[in-house]
Amino acid sequence: MNFELFDDEAIETRSGEPLASFYQLSPFVWRQDGALHAMIRAVPRDENPAKKIARIYYGVSRDGLVFEMDAQPAIAPGPGEDDRDGCEDPTVAVFGGNTYVYYTGWNQARLRGALMLAGGSDVRHLQKRGVALASQPGCLNPKEAEIALAHDKRWHLFFEYAAEDQSRMGRARSEHIEGPWQVGNPPFERRETSWDSWHLSTGPVVTIGDRAVMFYNGATESAKWRIGWICFDRDYGSVVDRCAGPIVTPPHPKGDETDIAFAASAVSDGELIHLYYSVADQYMRRATLRVRR
Repeated sequence: MNFELFDDEAIETRSGEPLASFYQLSPFVWRQDGALHAMIRAVPRDENPAKKIARIYYGVSRDGLVFEMDAQPAIAPGPGEDDRDGCEDPTVAVFGGNTYVYYTGWNQARLRGALMLAGGSDVRHLQKRGVALASQPGCLNPKEAEIALAHDKRWHLFFEYAAEDQSRMGRARSEHIEGPWQVGNPPFERRETSWDSWHLSTGPVVTIGDRAVMFYNGATESAKWRIGWICFDRDYGSVVDRCAGPIVTPPHPKGDETDIAFAASAVSDGELIHLYYSVADQYMRRATLRVRR
């Protein structure tokens, strides 16, 4: 299996203030009821990092490129301690008539992150349900969730965590979409002489035939993030294929921009896959891939 990148377009959001002036990134896009929906991470532009408190907004699109955004955040920081200083990196699952959103909560005083869960009948009626996966020894500051239902009907929660100055990828399993989660072995490891030699982070999972493909994020020690892919069997028990090089590389950074392309979500459309990602922690784009067998 391989993928051909044949289109790469900017994502536009239509909104009022304050969202219009925020950094906008981490676009999680999904198809539901004939429309394309998105939740994005929005961050104030401020020289003081402590004031860059992220929140999550919701919007709807007809074409998957232009999204009409709500005026108010769908998930805002606080009042609890675990996400009082930021709500980041939304991942949405619609299941059993309900909508579940896993997101990263941040506490600046503790320098501590956790995976949080919100749920409700739809995106505009979410209730926070607290910590889904806490920071713990050997699995510090879990974030960047991706959730997938395996062929054996067990749920898999993939996540990034911090260890030894590296971003690593973890995995937890549960019988239920809302947990509780049991952390197990990593789904795969970095490759010491490759573009993903130092950091790994989760990305979206799509099903292609009898295989599950994750478009994951990897980087060298200098934190030049790129997007690649890895292929599992349908139960995520074994890796059956993996890219040699990245399939999405960011344009050359301008000014003080970071050298980052970071996958957030993917929507399948027959033999096409629309991959939504962030560039330089500031911009959102959609790459269109064609499956080549």
